[in-house]
Amino acid sequence: MVRCRFAPSPTGNLHVGGVRTALFNWLFAKNQNGSFVLRIEDTDTERSEKIFEDQILTSMKWCGLDWSEGPDIGGDFGPYRQSERVELGFYDKYAQELIERGHAYCAVYSKSDQENVLRTLTEIPQLADDEVYTVKFKIPGGKTQFSDLSKGEMTFENENFSDFIIIKSNGFPTYNFAVVIDDHMMDITHVFRGEDHLTNTPRQIMIYRALNWEPPTFMHIPLILGSDRAPLSKRHGHTSVDHFRREGYLSVGLMNYLALLGWTVDQEIFDYHEKVRDFIPSDISNKGVVFDYEKLEWINGKHLRLLEPEELIVQFGLWLKFTGRFDYYASIEADQFYSREVLTMSREKINTLEQLFDFSAPFFSNEVDYQEDYVVKYLHNEWSKDLISAAIRKFEDASDWSVEAVEKTVRELAEEKITSKKNTFQTLRGGVTGRLVTPGLFETISVLGRDRVLERLESLLEMIEYEEGNLSD
Repeated sequence: MVRCRFAPSPTGNLHVGGVRTALFNWLFAKNQNGSFVLRIEDTDTERSEKIFEDQILTSMKWCGLDWSEGPDIGGDFGPYRQSERVELGFYDKYAQELIERGHAYCAVYSKSDQENVLRTLTEIPQLADDEVYTVKFKIPGGKTQFSDLSKGEMTFENENFSDFIIIKSNGFPTYNFAVVIDDHMMDITHVFRGEDHLTNTPRQIMIYRALNWEPPTFMHIPLILGSDRAPLSKRHGHTSVDHFRREGYLSVGLMNYLALLGWTVDQEIFDYHEKVRDFIPSDISNKGVVFDYEKLEWINGKHLRLLEPEELIVQFGLWLKFTGRFDYYASIEADQFYSREVLTMSREKINTLEQLFDFSAPFFSNEVDYQEDYVVKYLHNEWSKDLISAAIRKFEDASDWSVEAVEKTVRELAEEKITSKKNTFQTLRGGVTGRLVTPGLFETISVLGRDRVLERLESLLEMIEYEEGNLSD
């Protein structure tokens, strides 16, 4: 059975490149009716932090990349952790076996001068107080060869490698040793990972062969690049999954975009869950791909507009709670019908939930916040007061608040030629929202409804009259 894994280190937030790697492993495992394993590689005790592990788990769950097994934590699968496996003695056992076979040795040295004195593992208990030891793997002669699903046949001259540490002086295994033991004991059959690991692979295969184990099938995927063709990093912009979630990207939108970074697929907009049956590793390009923030936002906007209205409210509500906007969430929940109308209308001109929050804010506020450009251009005119007064009269007489009826009313107001049609439309737009960029004017007025529109226009008229009174004084 196919068994894939994703093994992040909890030394920072989950990078979009990492989650793309996880996605390709997940897709292949699901396609083959296999298992997808999550393993936290936390043997770097100086840099690993619990807060980063928690963030990785949260991001993986948000992305929908469920793992198939792990320790039972309250009825849910937790991840495997290398630190817990250290306590079980897995790594020491196989280090001892390598020493006994002549493939590894202890490097005992003084803490002060680090002068190596090679001994066997059985002499460790006789260490002096000022001595520590590491276990090193002995590089064999010849060549190391393997077949990579992306790179093809790979050959490395062993003479280009030096003996390397597999057990550190603190007793923890190094990455290259631990990953071999873990992958073997977890029966991992395929390892898809970034090509930055390519130089680690020969060392790992040397260990596999020294222990007479069969290595998994490797595939080293080209890295995601920034605009300068260097590996994507913070200098190019934000790179963590958590950032994109806070910015209001849907998980399905982010994963759709990441899947397109290297995977040749027959459509541009899709839910990756529905593409499991189409995933073939050979369809992943062997060329680097540039992360395009604008393309990501465009794809996310497509997914926002594909959501059913009820699901849009759910996703928006979850995001509001995630970002701590609880008052706004309460407003959304207070009137589901109104919220559905507002959000469905507003999403036509935005691409993220953050933009949706900003765009829809005037519809949920009890007071209109008039933007300065609106005030300067449309309220300080000789016709402003007359136009607002006329609008109030027309809307007071209106009984039909459908979009079509509102359009008829507004156009009739413009025909009174109190000012130009553009001035009429923009003054009303800003009068009911405080802004000059909103959803369609007629749709906006229709959704706000009679009470809100009249209340806002009357408040605006009072503000104009108040300012006129101050000027006359």
